[in-house]
Parts: sequence; structure tokens; C-alpha cells
Amino acid sequence: MTSDFDTLGLRHFSCKVDGNNLVWLAIDCADSPVNRLSAEVMDEFSRALNHFEHKPPAGLIIHSTKEAGFIAGADIAEFDGLDTAQKGTELVSRGWLLFNRLAAVGYPTLALIRGHCLGGGLELALACRYRLVVDQSSTSLSLPEVMLGIFPGWGGIRRLPQTIGAPLALDMMLSGRPQDARKAAKTGLADGIVAPRLMNQAAASLVVSGKPRRKARGLGAWLNMRPLRPLVARQTARKVDARDPHRHYLAPRAILEIWAKHDGNALKAPELVDRLIRSDTARNLLRVFRLQERLKSLGKKGRNGPSVRHVHVIGAGVMGGDIAAWCALKGLTVTLQDQDRGRVAVAQGRAHALFAKKKKDTREARAAADRLIPDMDGKGLRHADVVIEAITENAGIKRALYAQIEPLMKHGAILATNTSSISIEELRSGLQAPQRLVGIHFFNPVAKMPLVEVVETPETDSDVKAAAHAFIGQIDKLPLPVQSTPGFLVNAVLAPYMLEAMRCVDEGIRPETVDAAMVAFGMPMGPIELIDTVGLDIARDAGQQLSGQASTPACLEARLARQELGRKTGQGFYQWKDGKPVKQESGSIPAGLAQRLITPLIEKTQEQVNDGVVADADLADAGVIFGTGFAPFTGGPLHYRHKKQT
Repeated sequence: MTSDFDTLGLRHFSCKVDGNNLVWLAIDCADSPVNRLSAEVMDEFSRALNHFEHKPPAGLIIHSTKEAGFIAGADIAEFDGLDTAQKGTELVSRGWLLFNRLAAVGYPTLALIRGHCLGGGLELALACRYRLVVDQSSTSLSLPEVMLGIFPGWGGIRRLPQTIGAPLALDMMLSGRPQDARKAAKTGLADGIVAPRLMNQAAASLVVSGKPRRKARGLGAWLNMRPLRPLVARQTARKVDARDPHRHYLAPRAILEIWAKHDGNALKAPELVDRLIRSDTARNLLRVFRLQERLKSLGKKGRNGPSVRHVHVIGAGVMGGDIAAWCALKGLTVTLQDQDRGRVAVAQGRAHALFAKKKKDTREARAAADRLIPDMDGKGLRHADVVIEAITENAGIKRALYAQIEPLMKHGAILATNTSSISIEELRSGLQAPQRLVGIHFFNPVAKMPLVEVVETPETDSDVKAAAHAFIGQIDKLPLPVQSTPGFLVNAVLAPYMLEAMRCVDEGIRPETVDAAMVAFGMPMGPIELIDTVGLDIARDAGQQLSGQASTPACLEARLARQELGRKTGQGFYQWKDGKPVKQESGSIPAGLAQRLITPLIEKTQEQVNDGVVADADLADAGVIFGTGFAPFTGGPLHYRHKKQT
């Protein structure tokens, strides 16, 4: 059969048949580091099914030969051409019909999933009779279409609830959250989990086992029944409305409607499909996805050298401790140094809470905790590949530290500072190798904020830049190259935004109203709450340094005089209880308030591009989105302004 298959002339698939007439169909998309289901790939898969229709195997095992994983979903590049309703319908129909055909074949089928299995890749796997996941950290199954402003149109909305029940399926589809290998096996998304060395043997056994196709049981299955779907949809819609009360995002509501009213078949709702696919929100979210991929690529380019294995963090405050915890979570050995043993203990406590939250397997959480090593004497410094300084924002103190530690660092190690405001030029004075100091600026909270600014100067060693980018990519963050200038990008654009918000308060507009205006715009939190969160003292210092304003807003001065510093003291612009601000009703929002507040941020973003702090407008948009949470559905501040002007 192999030779017959070879006559099909397929570029993206290869086929082997073993002695038991089991077909191993390997997907390996040509000229791509990952497998994507482009129109050409889907056509080839259809031709392969035609071949097996005439020569049915004892079983069909679909697997990937890519190191990256199984299938990364549809080919996003093809979405740009969906400029008519007909083209959108044709795209949905292509996968819907093909995967229905796969689900109906007369021989057993199995998806052997190692690494990522996303979007259309999971929809393909769901159409197989069996799914076997490989037990490794990179295995991840998800339907993330909602994050792109679209929906799983190739059968996922129907088959996922049938497989794991409505509540779990809706949560996966509406959030885009992935399941790792162990959770997939536990929830029933996968029929089994296997060690890498046994995956082929297990796949060959399972595909001919004769076991029935896995179906949801119990309450999850009941709630997927047609008479109960409207009730479940209404309850779920209330949760969606609570998260997105201003209805900036249509996709979650469309998924609910397609599931509840059309049994997962989007072709029965062509007007909804067209409205969704060709919406500005979908186009902008696809833009944001591409921006994210561009940042990820920066983290991949520098991976020619050896991976980082040991990180030494100096300073166990909130930032230093949380950076250390994140690196340990991502598998690195971390030594954490501080003069205050109590601060190290507090940092370990926060780290253990993070490990417990992120690692459901207690053994993995314990392993992460074991990788985070208190190091009061700094013995780990000599062995570290990366040394991150996260001490007080005082240039003299930092330089004194560098003078002590630079002679002790091993050859080739990176010396990095997490400074948020001091220039690299000022800090590197006195270093033996000043070209090897780089800024690696994380944002608070470290575990939630995906962006890390890599602060460079024209004199920074190119190998150090590449290694810094690679390190950030290794710990699953997004590196953004920025030039050394006050505030870099993110803090520089936030300063005038927060200043304008406080001017509004000085004019008599209530803090709640200011915040409500920006939440309605699409920001994750308002600027006044942000000021309370970062600390009023820090906001004052940053504002004076970055905005060039000699005068401090009166509302800020008054609170500083009373030592009301925000969340950390329990009182700022708001009173804080249990980590949350106590707010009154916002009242009516004055016309144009959001635009007034956002304009200084946009203007400063453009200024940073003009001054070469970031290389171009796209990188600036990416930095502000991933560094501040700027409303993703707008496509970024500069893209938003451009669209408004046109």
C-alpha cells in the first residue's frame, strides 16, 4: 500500500503500513516548522481518505513527525482572504464536511497526540474514534479560536460536548484554555495517556481494541441534550456578560448560539458566521495573534546557543521573588539571594502558592519548589547562566553590587537588571565588560504579565541580546527589544495616561467614573485602580521622571501626605479589602472621557516609535497590548488611531 500511496504525490503526508495492516499516516507540512491545516493540506488529507476508502486498513493512526507537536490549527494566513460571505462559508464547509467524513469511515482511527494539538488539529482528533496523548510537558489540547475572535467551525462545537460533556466543553471553547496530557486523560478528552517510549506500541494496541467511541456520561452528558441546551446557554451567557458587559467580543456568544440552536453546525447560521469572520474584532484579534507570534519568534532566533539551566536572582522583594518563582516553575534551577532571610521566606511562600496553582500534580509542584533554592551567601552566583539583579531602584547601590559580583560570574553568563527606570548607560559605568549588561524588565504580577522588555543600547553585545531574547522565550514570556531611555516603552506610555486620569479627579470627576470609562473602552482595569495597584508613591516618582511635569496632581499629593499609598496600605484612591478596591457607583460617564484619557497614551506610544525606542509601530502596539492589557480587540493603540483617522 505504501507504494500506491506514494503515487498520490502528496507533499505534506507520508504513509507506512505495518505487518498488521495498520496505516501510520504522518503529517509533516512542507516548508513549515509546525503543521497547519491549509487548503492544500486539507485537500491532500481528503485524497488520502479516498485512497483508504478503496483499500481499507485494519486501523488508521494519524501522527506528526514535527518536533513542535501534532497540529497547530488552521492556516491563519488564509483568513486574510475571507472578504465575502461565500469565502467564509467555504472555509467552514471544507473542514466540517472533511472531518464528518473522517468520523464516518468504517475502519478504526486514532490520533496520536504529542506536543500541541490546537484548534482544527483538535477538531481532527475529535473526529477520530480514539485519541492517545503522550505524557510530556509540551502536550497541550485546546480550541483557542475564541481568542482570535472566531469559533471552532469544523465540528469541535458538536463533538467536544459529546466527548467530555457540556460544562467542560463550553469552558474550554469560551476561554480557549488548554488541557495538558494528564488532564485530557482525566476528563475523557483522551482515551489514554502513555510515556513517549511506548506511544507507538500503545497506539497500535488501542486502535484495534474494539472499544466504543468515548462519550460523556452523567450530568455533563445530560446538559448536552437538546432540550436542556437553552437553559445551559442562558446561564453561561450571564457569565460571559459579566466578563464582557460591554460586548466587545462576539465570538463567545456565537459559540453558545451555534451549540444551543444548531447542534454545533455553523453552516446553519451563515449570517452569524459572516458577521463574525469579517468583523473588525476578528481582524484585530488576528493581528494581535500575529504580533504575539512575532515576539515569540524573537525568543526563538537566539536559541542557537545552549539553553539556560541556572538562574541566580539577587533581591527577594516582590519582583525578584516572583521572577525567581517563575523561572523555577519553568524548569530552571534558581538560587535566590537576599540579605534579609525573612524576605526570602516570604518569597518562597508566594512561590509555593504559585506552584500549587499551576501544577495540579503535587509531585511536579514539589519539584518546582525544590528548584528554588535560598542562597543567602550567593554561592549560586558562580554557576548561573543568567544573573538577574532586582534590588532597590538606586543606581549607586546597583553599581556597587555589580562591582562585587562581576568578577565572580562564570564566563559567558548574562548580567541583567530588572530596573524599570534607570538607564543601562548609567548602570554599566565601572563594569569590566559593560557591553554585557542588559535590561530584562518584567512586569508585576510576573505570573500574569506575558511581556518582558529587553533593554538594550547600541553598545550592547549582539550575543547578549540574542541570549536574553532566547532566555525569555525559554521561560514562555514574550521578549520586546527596547532602547535604553526613561520608562522604556510600557512605563513611558502609562505615565501620561495615569497623569491625565488624576487631572480628571482634580477637576471633580470621581475615580469610579474615570475607571468605568476606561473599562467600558476595553481596558482590564481603570487608570485610578492601576495607580492604587502599583502604589501612589511609585506613580508620583514615575510621573515626575517620565512626564516632565514638575507639579504633582493635588489628589495625589493629598493622599501621599496622609500616607495613603494604595493597595499596599489598604487605602489610596479607594479603600482595599481582601485585595480588591471598594468602589461606589460610577454614575454617568461624560461624553469623550475615554478618548481624553487614551489620547496621551497613544501620543506617547507614537513618540516612542519616532524616537526609536521600539523598532516600529507593530512592535509598539504589541508591547502596549501585552504590557498593559490595552484592549486587544482594537489591534493596539497606534492601529486604533489609524483606523479612527481613516
